[in-house]
Amino acid sequence: MPSTDSTPLAELRNVTFGYGDRTILRDVSLTIPRGKVTALMGASGGGKTTILRLIGGQVRAQSGEVLVGGQDVGAMSQAQLYAARRRMGMLFQFGALFTDMSVFENVAFPLREHTDLAEPLIRDIVLMKLQAVGLRGARDLMPSQISGGMARRVALARAIALDPEFIMYDEPFAGLDPISLGTSAQLIRELNDAMGLTTIIVSHDVEETFKLADQVIILGPGVVAAQGSPDEVRASTDPLVHQFVGALPQGPVPFHVPGPSMEEDFGAAGIGAAGSGAAARKGGR
Repeated sequence: MPSTDSTPLAELRNVTFGYGDRTILRDVSLTIPRGKVTALMGASGGGKTTILRLIGGQVRAQSGEVLVGGQDVGAMSQAQLYAARRRMGMLFQFGALFTDMSVFENVAFPLREHTDLAEPLIRDIVLMKLQAVGLRGARDLMPSQISGGMARRVALARAIALDPEFIMYDEPFAGLDPISLGTSAQLIRELNDAMGLTTIIVSHDVEETFKLADQVIILGPGVVAAQGSPDEVRASTDPLVHQFVGALPQGPVPFHVPGPSMEEDFGAAGIGAAGSGAAARKGGR
């Protein structure tokens, strides 16, 4: 059953983080409520995957706090961090299965790595997790023998093998056909509700994610542009949110990467020649 604890499962408080001179997140604050599906969305490079890495402790905030279960991840010792990670499940882009292990062995891996369970019990748990994602019959296949959608479901079975408190998904719908995408989205929702999980999804698929999520957070360049229910985010008047949700080519997110002017790169004569050539090609069609 879902937890009745009203404390957010994860929370960022005034977090700033960057790589070198490039700031990715600037004084960002957001909450991940327990028992809900929260989607992190926004243009590429906006810091979505970085937030997952901060929550998982792979990187540490340069300022501010990243709280998981009320504890500051940045202040955890290595032992505390490993203990916290056991409460987390992670589904990486494209599944990230071990290619030299069978489906069964992939799902069994975290159980063997983090527990002292006997093999008969591990077998039963693995088969139950595979049954939950519809792949118990594929237990003996290798990753090269299954489809991309099936690989994503195997990765999901592996992510829930230790019965985590919450699961993070990094682009779970990328590269999937419509049937596999719909199946994956339904599984994420059903597992979240049936197991009382908390789910964080990084996704660019607006239509499917808005149907699935309880809360949507749209990230702008280093900041939170919108946070609320799917309907509230759709109704946002923020230009960046409007551009992202509507898949519009024009808006705050530019097509061109900032750089030298055309005159600096080509000179006035070069620009005129380029324009004439374009006009000639257009006229010749």
